[in-house]
Amino acid sequence: MSKPKISNDTSASPHGRILALSAPSGAGKSTLAQKVVASTGDIVRSITYTTRRERAGEINGRDYHFISQGEFKARQQAGEFLESATVHGHLYGTSRSDVIHLCAQGLDVLLVIDYQGAAELRQQGVDALYIFILPPSLTALEQRLRQRNSDHDEALRIRLAVAPTEIAQFQHYDYVIVNDDLELATQQLRAIIVADRCRLERLDRRYPIFSELDG
Repeated sequence: MSKPKISNDTSASPHGRILALSAPSGAGKSTLAQKVVASTGDIVRSITYTTRRERAGEINGRDYHFISQGEFKARQQAGEFLESATVHGHLYGTSRSDVIHLCAQGLDVLLVIDYQGAAELRQQGVDALYIFILPPSLTALEQRLRQRNSDHDEALRIRLAVAPTEIAQFQHYDYVIVNDDLELATQQLRAIIVADRCRLERLDRRYPIFSELDG
């Protein structure tokens, strides 16, 4: 079965942009995503599918789509995921149809994904804006993970052990933000998104000035 393509043609009609946001666990990517979506128009977050359990305060369908491993594997086999990865022993995936539908509405779609998922997008040739969030230090990262208090000791140990490998992936991204100050990091993320909308290839050709010039 052929997979629908992610189109990047903005010449005929408004078309949204894929924004791939990655970070090591505990660097604050989910919080940054939430804040930038709330403060920026025409951007939505794609809700990731995952096999991990809900954490305290999370709501199915708002924070993640929580599904069984069997359902995840079936969707994966059917080609429903634009990208998928195993992260800390759990499966995560982005719905291909959701992203296509949202982009077709002219919305920028924010994918909060692991570096493995971002690498998969690049391998597919998906034209996205790749942004990496860094913690100010490994010590700060550990403090944040402990303060979050959502993992048992073994899970925390695993996250800290793989953090250097995750952090080293920043060099493959277009932009890097150090999340030392949450408000400043939010401003920087928003500035990147807004600036990208001003790129020549993304200009909305329906603006009256363009028809006047063509005439």
